[in-house]
Amino acid sequence: MAKFTDIIGQEHIKEHLQNAIRTKKVSHAYIINGERHAGKEFIAGIFAMALQCENGDIQPCQKCHSCTQALSKNHPDIIRLVHEKPNTISVEDIRKQINSDISIKPYSGPYKIYIVNEGEKMTIQAQNALLKTLEEPPAYGIILILTANKNALLPTVVSRCVVLNMKPVEDELLKNYLMETVEIPDYKADICVAFARGNIGKARMLASSEEFEEIREEAMTLMKYIGEMEINEIVAAIKKINHFKLEVSDYLDIISVWYRDVLLFKATNDANLLIFKGEIQYIKKAAGKSDYEGIETILKALDTAKSRLNANVNFDLTMELLLMTIQEN
Repeated sequence: MAKFTDIIGQEHIKEHLQNAIRTKKVSHAYIINGERHAGKEFIAGIFAMALQCENGDIQPCQKCHSCTQALSKNHPDIIRLVHEKPNTISVEDIRKQINSDISIKPYSGPYKIYIVNEGEKMTIQAQNALLKTLEEPPAYGIILILTANKNALLPTVVSRCVVLNMKPVEDELLKNYLMETVEIPDYKADICVAFARGNIGKARMLASSEEFEEIREEAMTLMKYIGEMEINEIVAAIKKINHFKLEVSDYLDIISVWYRDVLLFKATNDANLLIFKGEIQYIKKAAGKSDYEGIETILKALDTAKSRLNANVNFDLTMELLLMTIQEN
């Protein structure tokens, strides 16, 4: 389904867009700013479909010819910009697909809507080319720029758009969505919600990712037994972690949540507050062995390891330092 009511959270954005349709005060340009996988394309698609819907309501009917075309992504007046270079939207992309096209009137709908996903990938030249259209758009032209980093856009581009900033979705809403829509049990939903940090797309991916399960199992095993491991076993563990190099931030996040659970249990002695409730016997053991200062040292070391890996510091050395810090504390 694809209606405004299908958007989880983001009430402020839903209200703004529906109000624009209701009052017929639709801007010629919008920026939807939010994390990757947060649902920007979904929102833009529903807004575009509602604007073109033949019923003229604030909710797309999903049944008229226009809505059917929009649902199948074949609507002639809803144009999604494509770019051949994976990390760049070039000036030619903007000129050919927007600037040259926007002067042609809509084929069937009241509007001609352009969806520019990954707007942060536009070069300066591409943004300057788009600026010309933003300054003098035809009455029927609407441009939706979706970006994970609004700061990558020129201030002159931003100033000519209505900016809608996405907010993290509340944990309870995310958990209910995962249990009802993805149909996963509550304990698994809790874990996915903890890692998604309000990002619905990431929560959904984690819920259905076999690799995430594998990474979680590896990290759990390491946390349970690191206190008794010899140096050669730690080196072997680093080699296993190296297998997950692309997902190493997830791996470190799992360890962070583990130690936050340890810290929480040490402070409250309440297993119901934990994310990894199923590992209570090991968390209880870790809480008994570590003092508050040691756990804080580990959490700081995890943040340092993330920063080092982002700065391309040697992977094996970074992980070795981290695991030694964990073992010492």
